[in-house]
Amino acid sequence: MKASTIYINVQLPLPVSGLFTYMVPVILSPQIAIGKRVIVPFGRQKIYSALVKEILPDHSDPSSLKEIQAVLDENPVVNELQMKLWEWMSEYYMCTTGEVMNVALPPALKLTSETHVMLAGEIDTEAVDLSPQEYAIVEALSKNKEMSIDDIGKLLHRGSVHQILKRAFDKGLIIMTEEIQQRYKPKLESRIRLAENYKSDSEMEKLFATFDADPRKEKQQEALMIFLKFLYEDLNRESIRKSDLFNFEGVSKSSVQTLINNGVLVEFSVRIDRLPEMKGETSAPAQLTETQIQALNEVKASFEKHPVSLLHGVTSSGKTEIYIHLIEEAIKSGKQVLYLLPEIALTTQIITRLQKHFGNKVGVYHSRYTSNERVETWNRVLNFSPENTPPHSQIILGARSAIFLPFRDLGLIIVDEEHDSSYKQNDPSPRYNGRDSAIVLARLHGAKTLLGSATPSLETYYNAKQDKFGLIKMNERHGGIEMPEIVVADMKEARRKKLMKSIFTPVLLESIKDALSKKEQIILFQNRRGFSPFIECRQCNWIPHCRNCSVTLTYHKQSNALKCHYCGYMENLPGSCPSCGDHHLEVKGFGTEKIEEEISVFFPDARIARMDLDSTRSRASFQKIISDFEERQIDILVGTQMVTKGLDFDNVSTVGIINADQLLNFPDFRAFERSFQLMSQVSGRSGRKFKRGKVIIQTAQADHWVIKEVVRHNYDGFFNRDLHERERFGYPPHSRLIEINLRHREVEVVEEAANAFSKMLKEALGKRITGPHLPLVSRIRNQYYRTILVKAERSASSSEIKERIRICRAAFYAKQDFHSVQMLVDVDPD
Repeated sequence: MKASTIYINVQLPLPVSGLFTYMVPVILSPQIAIGKRVIVPFGRQKIYSALVKEILPDHSDPSSLKEIQAVLDENPVVNELQMKLWEWMSEYYMCTTGEVMNVALPPALKLTSETHVMLAGEIDTEAVDLSPQEYAIVEALSKNKEMSIDDIGKLLHRGSVHQILKRAFDKGLIIMTEEIQQRYKPKLESRIRLAENYKSDSEMEKLFATFDADPRKEKQQEALMIFLKFLYEDLNRESIRKSDLFNFEGVSKSSVQTLINNGVLVEFSVRIDRLPEMKGETSAPAQLTETQIQALNEVKASFEKHPVSLLHGVTSSGKTEIYIHLIEEAIKSGKQVLYLLPEIALTTQIITRLQKHFGNKVGVYHSRYTSNERVETWNRVLNFSPENTPPHSQIILGARSAIFLPFRDLGLIIVDEEHDSSYKQNDPSPRYNGRDSAIVLARLHGAKTLLGSATPSLETYYNAKQDKFGLIKMNERHGGIEMPEIVVADMKEARRKKLMKSIFTPVLLESIKDALSKKEQIILFQNRRGFSPFIECRQCNWIPHCRNCSVTLTYHKQSNALKCHYCGYMENLPGSCPSCGDHHLEVKGFGTEKIEEEISVFFPDARIARMDLDSTRSRASFQKIISDFEERQIDILVGTQMVTKGLDFDNVSTVGIINADQLLNFPDFRAFERSFQLMSQVSGRSGRKFKRGKVIIQTAQADHWVIKEVVRHNYDGFFNRDLHERERFGYPPHSRLIEINLRHREVEVVEEAANAFSKMLKEALGKRITGPHLPLVSRIRNQYYRTILVKAERSASSSEIKERIRICRAAFYAKQDFHSVQMLVDVDPD
């Protein structure tokens, strides 16, 4: 049957609204399918990979359409349910579907052309009037033939070279082309096998006879004999790795290459996985206790009534074992499972536990994986079938981005530590919540969602109390271990009596000393990295600030530098005050670096390590710190909130919270909730296996009600009081919030824009609008920010309010003066 011309609507991974229509050349028509990637021209010159969303039999004006250039995939890489999730996220989080696509696809599946620059011909540099930059470009291109725009930027030491290139192009000096390259490259392994004609004994005898007759071929004979010995050690082996052969003593590369050239051996490449295979036997899940069996049965019963259920279990109550039993049931029925964790660090411990039971059925997906590794995990999930042997990646363990994988048949989603703010993406758009999006993903698949936490978010617990979610409670620790003893160390009183030793109370130091004497481990928690938050001149009170942001620079002693934690700006620590010249610069406050240094003064023989963003930059660094602590190679672990998140260390007896006031005094309506969660979670790291643990909370607000509820391990008491406060002031869960940030490089422009947009919103939404106001950090990377808050009552239509905001946004950008102002919309800000 003759192929006919068809037309397609495609989605581009760009922050532009709507789909774009292209014509498909007849020769490519049979290859087109929804979910495949195609190469399309876009704009004047650029080329992108786009996703086929719709196939159209005809078009009213074919002559106006551009043609696609190629079809990239044999089979679709995205399925229909993924596209539905993208559309929901686009609508709910008020962004474009292209922005969702950009975040959802692994970088190696998104192709963008790169501009290459070449000389237009022979250039006589003496006859043509060239600027110094143009002369440098012509000289470089005469040697290199072709250069990218980035290469030219480096050559000229400039961030932007587009105007220079435009002038050179207008003079006829250069031409520019667009090239697109595949980013994903399969990993290939060189292997060697015996040529077919030498597999018979007679041919092999003739070959060895020629070797015996010619002494110069002794090395070839030796290499071949080693190859054959290695090959026939295993009767099922038909080839060996080339690298393995070269590892044998007496095998030279030249001898092997000669055997290949003479047709005795055949070299070929095979595609191998980058993802590690689990070795060894798997074991059945552990026997559950009576309490766990009861909770498991309650979860199953809850799933009969509620597609979403909350497992509210105290720290160390054995929630993970319940997850494992639920996973086992799901995979036995041929379903896929998604297990979400807030932090990449947590996957290190959990993957070991899951692989122990499920082997290679467990796959991992997060941002620390390389681009190629992420594509291979994507393909495993895409091609999953319970009939595969073994069914790789039936269980996916990952951070929030794992919700975008191409699941075919999800049966269960587990969101562990569901309260954690790391599930919320802040930049770039979409600013989505991984927990909430996972619930929608499960609904699309007809799957069940289990949320787990010892300290649920107020919104989740409120939904459970309102019977929107099922609720299962586990109030006892596994093995009957008591909840940790929590001691409040009053820093205000200790300072008054001059008992403080540096930043430590006597109670904390004595507890650490006692734990070390018993060969037990200690965790010290401070939610601020670096050495100290800032330095200050003793004479004139000068404080160094970031040149790009409205924040002080944090002192990092290890690198002896002042750093901005917002833009990355860094400068050396000055020897004297730049303002008055005084040499006395004092460090103020303390971060994890300072605690690590100070505690070593009191306990010089203790082995101390630090776990924060600075010490865990690489993928391996997480694993090393955690494994060293598990193997008791570390006595005291100092860390930020990373140490609070579900980690399981059986020898930790003592936990110290260095400064609870820093958490409680943060200017945010969630400050008390986060304080309770962090203090409870870090407390839960102590005394998990064999004996009751001890927690010391250092604070100057010993009578604060939140600290009292933490001491009592009373989540319900905390929930009821904080919920009442939120109701008084109209905060979630009694309302819905949308935060709108406007930014621009000129403060006057952003002020005018924020006032104008706020006025539009107030006319459309009335008293639901507050602001504009200055955010806590009002300048980041030389962009000035202003914030407008939309606070809508729960009874109001969320979609209607968002539609009014969209109308106002369109009217705002219709004004020429505001085209350069950026607007960032954050639905359900965290």
